[in-house]
Amino acid sequence: MTGRAAVVASPDFDAGFRARLHDLFVWRRDIRRFRTDALPDGMLERLIEVACLAPSVGLSQPWRFVIVDDPARRAAVLENFTACNAEALGAYSGEQAERYATLKLAGLREAPCHLAVFSDHATDIGHGLGRRTMPEMADYSVVAAISTLWLAARAEGIGVGWVSILEPAGITAALDVPAGWRLIGYFCLGYPSLDSDSPELERAGWEVRQRLGDHIVRR
Repeated sequence: MTGRAAVVASPDFDAGFRARLHDLFVWRRDIRRFRTDALPDGMLERLIEVACLAPSVGLSQPWRFVIVDDPARRAAVLENFTACNAEALGAYSGEQAERYATLKLAGLREAPCHLAVFSDHATDIGHGLGRRTMPEMADYSVVAAISTLWLAARAEGIGVGWVSILEPAGITAALDVPAGWRLIGYFCLGYPSLDSDSPELERAGWEVRQRLGDHIVRR
């Protein structure tokens, strides 16, 4: 029988902290424009360590972080993005296509750090607790870890950009990871060359944020 962790009092998160936390949420933007400055040694690993504090279904910890340093693998990811982006452009027409063509949708060339995050559904950690009827909870757990890393990075002045215009099977092959791992996200990390508290797509006129009431349903 394993011992139980000691119960300790939680810290006092006062009004000042809550205000600063709200600022962190506001300034957590998707960054596509990066400086090429390297991050401090060990910084990415420390951010991943924080990410692993995120909740996971059945304490399964299904996240798998792949730090992509190899130039050839990065080039393969960029080629994947370029092809997918061209295909996406072809799905639009007229003024919308013209506007899409001007959007900055990834910082793959400039960002000093690339990070791929996968979900391992085959993990036996947690003994499948909480996943029998909702196996997708493993993926949701990985998303929670990504969000945690994103906020931790922003608190360090580091920007994060989520690159979703990719073909997952090609990324899995390019990174030579187990075929059973599911790609949840590919991320660029680095110091922003342009910072804002509003989404870049909103500033570019692509879309506007909805009102809070648009997201809430009562039953």
